[in-house]
Amino acid sequence: MPIQQPANQIKLTNVSLVRYKKGKKRFELACYKNKLLEYRSGTETDLDNVLQVPTIFLNASKGETAPNAELVKAWPMPSQNEKQESGGKGGGRGGKKGKGKSTTDEGDDEKSWKDAIIEEILKKGEIQVNANERKELLDRMEREIVEEVAQRLVDPQTKRVYTTGMIKKGLDVLSKQGGHVPSQDSLGHKLGKLNLGEGIKKGAAAPKGSSETSGQATPMTDDDNESASGGNSKGKKSDMPTWTGVVTNKSVKQQALEAIRALITWQPIPVMRARMRLRVTCPTNIAKQAAKSKAASTSTDVGEDAGAEQGKGTIKDRILSFVEQVESQEVLGEEWEVVGFVEPGAFKALGEFIAAEMKGRGRLEVLDMAVTHTDD
Repeated sequence: MPIQQPANQIKLTNVSLVRYKKGKKRFELACYKNKLLEYRSGTETDLDNVLQVPTIFLNASKGETAPNAELVKAWPMPSQNEKQESGGKGGGRGGKKGKGKSTTDEGDDEKSWKDAIIEEILKKGEIQVNANERKELLDRMEREIVEEVAQRLVDPQTKRVYTTGMIKKGLDVLSKQGGHVPSQDSLGHKLGKLNLGEGIKKGAAAPKGSSETSGQATPMTDDDNESASGGNSKGKKSDMPTWTGVVTNKSVKQQALEAIRALITWQPIPVMRARMRLRVTCPTNIAKQAAKSKAASTSTDVGEDAGAEQGKGTIKDRILSFVEQVESQEVLGEEWEVVGFVEPGAFKALGEFIAAEMKGRGRLEVLDMAVTHTDD
């Protein structure tokens, strides 16, 4: 049994492994994660600061280094054929001098060759972190995702935000059920049955949910609304938003949006998107004109009879059709102004309608990105 001395042990504390498969072998480097990220961004250029040891491994955890024969198979030395040709032509004294010179050049070429291999592994390899660091990263991302979701979802009845603990429980229910609708005896089903009545029982048949006080729950985007309701009313599970847990290969913002879609679709707890508070201002003479744009008439679903009426009416009527609840409406001089609450899914369509109809003479202002509570 080999004697384990400090001199021949490789400690991987606070060190990340970079793995890269080339040919049929997997090669590893032990490096410092922060310095590796700086190297990839171009801030750090010294390999000695990036690598813990300048050695290419087959298995860094076991200290198994990669033999030169394996490296040559994966990365053939570019000057190897040239050396063989020059060695074959040389003879006598000239051959000896050439041999001595090629030995020196061989050392330099081998060093630059290995440096090129190391650079390729660092740039293209996959970063591996230890279990503790990975768990800490997942926990931090989960906290940020839950906080983002909690700021944008509210209870449909009270319009109050949920605590981060409740949001986390709702996401846990989805992840335990494979990202889909919760089971009959779950926390989400009990809360949904209490607050949403028959709406929660329909599940995929009414993916966006509904409530007595809020009307239609908010779709994330128009595309989501079409994919959920078009063709087959029940939809397919593969086409529906799902949540299976936090991953490290997606950004926090992207995963927060996916979590919001899944919570609104499956309603493990009764939720809806927090409404936006907007102000729309336009000249009164323009507001009285008949609307010409037809793009917005198919982009919003506010109100039961909106689909039949949005293609008609004045610009003022079309703007009001986007507003879920009007807070104030008045005429100031020669301008008409309305302040109200709009579903986030209708914001883009409203902006496009104003830009198309008013040609820069109207204004759309966001007063509050997410209204979490109102005194109705």
